[in-house]
Amino acid sequence: MESTDQATEGDPLKRGEDGAETGTAPSATELNKKSCKEVLGFAKLTHWRTAVFFLSLFICLTIVFAFSFVIPCPVRPQYLISWNRTFSEAATYDFLAIEAASSDKVMDVLFVLKMKEGSQNNTCADAGLPSPCVFVLAVDGTDGETLWERPLHPEFHWAQCGLQKETGRPWDCLLSHSDQFTAVDKHSGEIRWQHRQPPDLHSTVPVLSVPDLDGDKVNDVALVASDNTQTQLVFLSGKTGVQIGSTVALDSKETPKHLLHCTTEGSHYVLLQKDTGLYGLALWRIAAQAKAGMEVSLKRDKHWEKNASATSGLVPIYESDSVRQVLRTDETQDPSNLLLVTGKEVALVDGKNLQLLWRFNTSSVLGEPSFGHFNKDGLLDVVVEEDIGNYTKRIIILDGKSGCVLWEVNLLASPNSPRPASIHTTNSVSIFVFWGIMPTETNSSEPLTGDRRSYMLHPLYSKVLLESTNVMDHIITFKATLLERGRHAAYFLLTGPKTKGDEGTVVLSKRKLKQDVPYSKVLRIGTGGGSETNEDIKEAFNRLRFSDW
Repeated sequence: MESTDQATEGDPLKRGEDGAETGTAPSATELNKKSCKEVLGFAKLTHWRTAVFFLSLFICLTIVFAFSFVIPCPVRPQYLISWNRTFSEAATYDFLAIEAASSDKVMDVLFVLKMKEGSQNNTCADAGLPSPCVFVLAVDGTDGETLWERPLHPEFHWAQCGLQKETGRPWDCLLSHSDQFTAVDKHSGEIRWQHRQPPDLHSTVPVLSVPDLDGDKVNDVALVASDNTQTQLVFLSGKTGVQIGSTVALDSKETPKHLLHCTTEGSHYVLLQKDTGLYGLALWRIAAQAKAGMEVSLKRDKHWEKNASATSGLVPIYESDSVRQVLRTDETQDPSNLLLVTGKEVALVDGKNLQLLWRFNTSSVLGEPSFGHFNKDGLLDVVVEEDIGNYTKRIIILDGKSGCVLWEVNLLASPNSPRPASIHTTNSVSIFVFWGIMPTETNSSEPLTGDRRSYMLHPLYSKVLLESTNVMDHIITFKATLLERGRHAAYFLLTGPKTKGDEGTVVLSKRKLKQDVPYSKVLRIGTGGGSETNEDIKEAFNRLRFSDW
């Protein structure tokens, strides 16, 4: 049999002359020794793997337990469901700001009092001020305790907060009092700057937040003042409060209302309510007149400017001889649509192209309209109170898209009733709050004096109202809001003397919105009120979850 040098599947490896493998098969003893070594090696490897696994597990558990004690879980703020703060021998004003003044992520309350001594034993005399003086206070939204208070020189004219957002300004609130402008830090109450007001300039709110004009990388502010002879505007540095440029005369007549509007192109216009309608004047034109120095950097909108008057620069937005109210429908975005109330109608104007979107005929609107979501189309609907005579008002919710009536109810128009309010829910609708009293056969023909109740409307149960207890005190201002992002809906009432500036007992109270639900009266309105029982309705209110817009 011939042999070959090539190994085949049936042949074992061969060894050559130099010690290479040969075809000799290993003995059984050698195979047993080799198997024992492999088993021992595998066993050692398994032990090592087990040791590494348990060591890794021990290290992970140690880290987890260590960090669970080193980094504590976030503690949610503890709320009081309701609280009251009472101030004796004090006067107050129609100003209530909801701001985050502390570090607990809960909204707090800022308001203004006139008194001799503050709640933290601060006196006007200690501050070198005449007594009584003006106190700006911030109280904790969770329990009403005073966070800080700042005494200022009397008399109080106006205040506005919320001016710090995305502007670079080191302050949030601006106050006009005595003959001074004072910028205050909402977190500490510290005065960031204080200056005397320009002579003969009696400005009014709103304060206009404008782009940086003096090149210090901080957005500036503009103030508008109007009297029987003219309307003026002045620019102030947002960083220092120093006047930028000169005072500009905007009009030779009084303008009762002004707003700042930003177009799609990012150009800013000051909107002026005149006796012939609503007009816009470009900010770059005003800055050029004031010689502010940075007007060249302000954006211009060619679409708006093509409609501007060649002589005055005014852009007509809505022409009417009886404009009474001008409102932005959305304060959170630009450009916002514009809602106008005239002596004949309520009209909505597109903030982008100035086209009329819709109008609703009415000649007797009471107060200022408000906004909320009655349906789920994502557009803000409009709440209007209309005087229909016989001491009665009609509350109407108008569709934000078409202006059609979505819902209405008649209430007796009790005096000193706040404007309607709303809070958004996770159901994509809002809960609406109204004030008045439901008419009956016995009270519908008599004027109301101090009787007043609040009503809550759930759009998903639109044939039902929840009537809450009567509030007898004189209401200075009222606000409904979320105290924490996405949770804890509440409302604040500031009550005090009937006459502005008079001293008496001032009370700031907070109540959780759901707090009154168990004690509320369920009222069926209209026809087809549904098959839900009163307890079903109350449970629907109790199950509400709230959200931001």
